[in-house]
Amino acid sequence: MSDLSHMHHALVLAARALGRVAPNPAVGCVIVDAKGRIVGRGHTQKGGRPHAETVALAQAGAAAKGATAYVTLEPCSHLGKTPPCADALIEAGIALVVVGAQDPDPRVNGAGIARLRASGVGVKTGILEDACKEMNAGFFSRILEKRPLVTLKIAQSLDGRTASASGESKWITGEPARQFGHMLRAEHDAILVGIGTAQADDPELTCRLPGLEDRSPLRVILDSRLKLSEWSKLAQSAHDHPTVVFTVNPDGGAALRAAGVEIIVVAKDARGRADLNAILKELAARGITRLLVEGGATIHATFLDRGFADRLEVFTAGLVLGAAGHASIDSLAALALDEASHFARTAMLRLGDDLLESYRRKA
Repeated sequence: MSDLSHMHHALVLAARALGRVAPNPAVGCVIVDAKGRIVGRGHTQKGGRPHAETVALAQAGAAAKGATAYVTLEPCSHLGKTPPCADALIEAGIALVVVGAQDPDPRVNGAGIARLRASGVGVKTGILEDACKEMNAGFFSRILEKRPLVTLKIAQSLDGRTASASGESKWITGEPARQFGHMLRAEHDAILVGIGTAQADDPELTCRLPGLEDRSPLRVILDSRLKLSEWSKLAQSAHDHPTVVFTVNPDGGAALRAAGVEIIVVAKDARGRADLNAILKELAARGITRLLVEGGATIHATFLDRGFADRLEVFTAGLVLGAAGHASIDSLAALALDEASHFARTAMLRLGDDLLESYRRKA
């Protein structure tokens, strides 16, 4: 098998760690002996440790000596909560390390590769580099931009509506699309809605796929005036599922705190709402690398206006709600085409009668 095939394999393993390892990156590792046999493989474990290389080396045992390790991200070279992975690879007798992407963390950033080479280990870089960077786009964003990668999830009708004129918004899409939406939750570190959505839908914002219930993300609510009821599903389940409310209101919230909700007061933006930039920086400081924004329309528009929407996951159902329905995205500040947010479609997937289109922001 080729370098590309083995790195593809490592990427598949890395994907299993998404939503479970923040603030660490989701890394995959495959170890192949001189005869081309896979003798070890692993991915970053829950909570960020042990690292992918450690898991794969433990599986390979003595077979690691003289083998090649395929790693989606540069092995770490610093002593953190685990020993440096570069040292573990050296001590195991790995002959060649094939690296997908360099780690932008200032504590690593080429030092892992340098340590391997200084110890006589061969290093090959840049194999499926773009795909490896995309796998950890959230980690890269947190390190380089001091904010999580932001994905807007939109479920809409054919005419771009998320609710009927009466306000009904649940179950626009069918069961396969809803299950995929829960998988998105499992792959993110945090999920965010505005107070309007929290009041209208009284959501749980948890992952309810069988076997993945423990992968529910941190729940974040933007609630400038602290309107969230202590009797809401979010508040009532806060002791079981961590829940954070961002507000500009320094008063009140005692009942929410008693229910287990964490309340964070942030500065106001120009409209008197909780400042989005401050919120994203706070989430990054807490280790959040991937943020899923589920609405509503005003929240989606705010992220787009501020240039904070990195990815779009747009679910379109085969129904028409008409002009009286509620738009999936509220009015934007952009006045001309050159001010608009531009996205490139990266994938399309049919989910029952619904269509999922994935987009990424153009540079």
